[in-house]
Amino acid sequence: MAKTQLNVRVDEATAEAARERALQRGVSMNRYIEELVLKDAGEVGQTFVEAASDFMKQYERVFAEEFGREPDGGSGSTAPTDREGLPGTT
Repeated sequence: MAKTQLNVRVDEATAEAARERALQRGVSMNRYIEELVLKDAGEVGQTFVEAASDFMKQYERVFAEEFGREPDGGSGSTAPTDREGLPGTT
């Protein structure tokens, strides 16, 4: 995989902490920074998935009522009949 060079500016204390952590882990500074970014990106993705799951659990009944489905994902016995104002209805 091709690598792209990034230049960042940090204060000396941050630079020294990064050097020490990379040394402790036995990796280059480049690898250490790359691992931090990959870890952060993974956490953000996981956070989004968890938040979306919580949202769906909280509003499951609202979706079920709106779209005529049982909360467990099965089909309801009948779809809602009040479709006024929806596209394709008169």
